[in-house]
Order: sequence, then C-alpha cells, then structure tokens
Amino acid sequence: MTPQQTLTYPEISSQDEAIAKAWEQLAKQQDWVDNYLKNPKYDELVFIGSGSSYYQAQTMAATFRKWTGRTASALPSSDIFLVRDASVARNKNILLIGVSRSGESTEVILALESVKELPNWTVCGITCYEDSKLAQISESLISPLGKEKSTVMTRSLSSMTFMMQAAIALASGDPNLSKEMATVMAMSGDNVRKADAFISDFVQNNNFNKVIYLGIGSYYGLAQEVCLKLKEMTYTWTESYGTLEFRHGPKSVVDSGTLVVLMLSEGPRPYELKVAEEMKGYGATVLLVTASAGEDTAFADAVFELGGQELSDEARGVLYLPPLQYFGYYTAIKLNVDPDNPRNLTQVVKI
Repeated sequence: MTPQQTLTYPEISSQDEAIAKAWEQLAKQQDWVDNYLKNPKYDELVFIGSGSSYYQAQTMAATFRKWTGRTASALPSSDIFLVRDASVARNKNILLIGVSRSGESTEVILALESVKELPNWTVCGITCYEDSKLAQISESLISPLGKEKSTVMTRSLSSMTFMMQAAIALASGDPNLSKEMATVMAMSGDNVRKADAFISDFVQNNNFNKVIYLGIGSYYGLAQEVCLKLKEMTYTWTESYGTLEFRHGPKSVVDSGTLVVLMLSEGPRPYELKVAEEMKGYGATVLLVTASAGEDTAFADAVFELGGQELSDEARGVLYLPPLQYFGYYTAIKLNVDPDNPRNLTQVVKI
C-alpha cells in the first residue's frame, strides 16, 4: 500500500518535528508556566476545548492532577458559556485554559470571553497560531509547527498535548518528569516511522465492520481522540470507552467483525488485559498498543510496541497517537475515501 501524497499523511509523519519545536518554544515561554500552571492562587484548573481539543484537554487535566496533586478538570467549551454554574463550582479561583488548534473556534472564544470580567476567573490558552483570536485575548502557549492544512487534527494535537504535558512537568517541580518528556521527544521520530510500516500492513491484511478503542486514566481522552480520527477519515462505525467500563453493557456489540484497540497502561495492565482477552473470546480481533509485549500479551492478534516502559503512563501518551492516526489514514485509503476532506466537516467550527 503506497501512501497518497495527501495533506494528512505528511502531517502525521512530521509530528516528531512539531514535538521538537514545541519543546524549543516552551523554553522561551517559561514565564507562562510560572504565571499560570505553577501559580498557587488557583483552586482549580479547567481545560476546555471542542472536539479533538476537548479530548486532549482530558489528557492534559489528568496529567496535571497526577503530576502536581492539584485539582484540574476538562470540559467542552460550550459548558462554560452555556451552563457554567452546573459545570464549575462557584466562589473558587479558576484558571480557564482554552485549547484550540486554530485559536478561532467560536465555542472556545465565547467561553473565555464569558468569564473574562468575572473577578475569580483567569484565562489563558494553547494553540498553534500566534496571531489567532485565542492568542489575542489570552496569553497562550504556541506550538509553532502544529499548524496544519488538513481538516483532521494529527500533528497539531500531538504537539500541543506534548507541549502542555512538558509545561506541567516543569510546574510539578520534579526534574525527572521533564527528563521523561525529553525521552519521549527523542523516541518520537523512530516511533512514527515504525508505526507507519506496522499499520500499513495491518490495515492491508484485515477487514472490520466496527472498531472499539479502550483506554483508562490519561489514555481515556486519547482513546476518544483516535476514535474520532477513524470516524472523521473513514465514516466507520466506531466507539471509545474506559477500558473496564466497556464490560458493563457495551461489550454486547462485539462479534467476529469487531476490532478492539487497547491503549494499554502499565499501572492497570493486568486488569486491562483481562478485558481485551475477554473480547478476544467473543470473536474480536485485538490490537494492543503498549510499551512492551510479554507473555501476558500473547493472546492478542497484533501488538505494537512503543518502548519506554520505564516512563510514566502520562509521559508516554503522545507515542500512542501515530499508529492510531495512521490506522485512520490507511483505512481511508483502503476504502477509497479522501482523508483530507471529510464530508460535512471544516477545519474551524464557528457558530
């Protein structure tokens, strides 16, 4: 299977460069980390986004909670300007962090503007466009090479997620976490190239009528994200769940045409593998994306090894994205669907 010279393929394939540039840019924005993430005056950090940006916001919030021990949450942007009091407790000092690739998403902008005059709210953001509306109304981290021409987010999401996690590592005060992020950056290029070859062969040799993505902790948001990638690029019936939650009813959809993709964590590994093995027993094909294979993964139909078993689950997160972004891309090519121009979608969603 030969990659078409699309927009999506080179953007997936260049995300290691975008990650490296985000690391370099973060060093220039240390004041942002000090002013916002390290600032003890905030009772809660609320990460907001829409679509893919909301899913990466979930990973950002989970990472912040784990690495700093402080309170953070993730919400759809619309919850802030439409149902704010049902979403965030009143009378707290809140740092609202807008997440948007373009920095022009109407819902993110409306959310930030809706609280800017409130005395207990502060706003900031992360985007890929330094001249965007988001960057104009809030001090923002900028992922310089996250800019994309395709509709579907790939390297923008990877680079922004990595950049925010690297910022959180700095805010935590634990130098080992920053070392972990540096290791992830160094691993990224080989991971992208290995994922390309592995997934190309996997897609060529398999057919599925439905796909289920599973993840837990900081991987739950990523599972939702890669689920969306396949849906956007291929119009395939696909869903995502917390790994153990899938057993509570949704597993009834599993049959011989189902692919179950588990983004395997190291902490909950034994429990997650029990779920995957159960789905294998119901006839599903099981693809594991994991730091390392072992005797406990031998039941799976395919295993993509990332490496980095010594890293925390949170730090390793962006390494899971390339193989599953490529899965969406190569499935689209196989189905003769244009992944660059998904039907009904635009790069920037405005109201």
